[in-house]
Amino acid sequence: MHDIRAIRENPEALDAALARRGDAPVSAALLELDAARRSKIQASEAAQAEQNKASKLVGAAKAKGDEAEFERLRALVAEKKAEVAAMQAEAKELDAQLADQLARIANTPADDVPDGTDENDNVEVNRWGEPRSFDFAPKEHFEIAGVAASMDFELAAKISGSRFVMLKGAVARIHRALAQFMIDTHVDENALTEMNSPVLVRDEAMYGTDKLPKFGEDSYQTTNGWWLVPTSEVPLTYTVADEILDANVLPIRMTAHTLCFRSEAGSAGKDTAGMLRQHQFEKVEMVSVTHPDDSDAEQKRMLRCAEDLLERLGVPYRTVILCTGDMGFGARRTYDIEAWLPGQNAYREISSVSTTGDFQARRMNARFRPEGGGKPEFLHTLNGSGLAVGRCLIAVLENGQQADGSVELPDVLAPYLGGRRRLSADGVLT
Repeated sequence: MHDIRAIRENPEALDAALARRGDAPVSAALLELDAARRSKIQASEAAQAEQNKASKLVGAAKAKGDEAEFERLRALVAEKKAEVAAMQAEAKELDAQLADQLARIANTPADDVPDGTDENDNVEVNRWGEPRSFDFAPKEHFEIAGVAASMDFELAAKISGSRFVMLKGAVARIHRALAQFMIDTHVDENALTEMNSPVLVRDEAMYGTDKLPKFGEDSYQTTNGWWLVPTSEVPLTYTVADEILDANVLPIRMTAHTLCFRSEAGSAGKDTAGMLRQHQFEKVEMVSVTHPDDSDAEQKRMLRCAEDLLERLGVPYRTVILCTGDMGFGARRTYDIEAWLPGQNAYREISSVSTTGDFQARRMNARFRPEGGGKPEFLHTLNGSGLAVGRCLIAVLENGQQADGSVELPDVLAPYLGGRRRLSADGVLT
């Protein structure tokens, strides 16, 4: 959410920032709506003052026995009362229109975000691990012999339709082991507080985390108005809504492993094979709430937490900073971590780590009280995947596949798999 006062003071700055994203200028339309709203408020206040003045004179006229003046003033009070009510209603409607327009404007990019139009303009900032050299043609995850029988898309389609998967047996256990490994690492080593959050949320939570009003079609809504979370960023971040926190409790660092739901609107024909892009998936999320002075450092900390998981799993990856044209609506800066998938011979996104600055905090009215007192200020909020569990499963299976259809599994998962380190070609953990 943008501050209309800041736009009044420097409208060119907003338009210039949006131009970096490839968006059209909006400040003139916003200021016109704001001027109409303020004018209506001022007129309402003037009419209210006239109403109050006339109301005081009504009693005096009655006391003097001046019936004609009494009736005139009483009619004037009634007229001004109706006038005030009408103008207040108009001002309220204009205020709602302005709030709606402000809520649909993307966040402004940080100065160090590279300019660009799409993913081809993203800039690589880190690379770890050498992609393995295979002496056979590596397969995609769903084609590996030891995996195929336990990754059932037809059964899921029978139950739910396309873009769902039924995991069974050993593959389901590996998937669960990955989530447990991620959560345990974040809690035991990265000092994040584990949360068990709802996956059904109200409009306010979706709005506060910039998923509404613009992107409602990307999520699922129940018939009684709840939303299925697209990520646990929504409930975790919204925990600080309408709060004024003491500065000494910051940063607040949280993590949760939840189901996530996305309609994948506009993705028809993309990644239809396998489980890369699903309507229902699991993710371990990281959310941080920080002092504004600390948010850039916190983003780098969160990024390392996510990268470290892939390094422990032995999955090669690269990290890119997204350009202005590829960055999400609410982000001020985003780093994507892309895992190497030998079956696709490509790096594919497995985590996004974003700072929103005070963009979400303004929508949620989430503030902190500076040390030593002073006026409350808006918090900064950050979120990141740590990691997408299904995509991590894909990366582990494809990078560990063997010529006979078996899969060598990362050592760090052994404690979660009863000491087993291999998925056999017939789908058994050994």
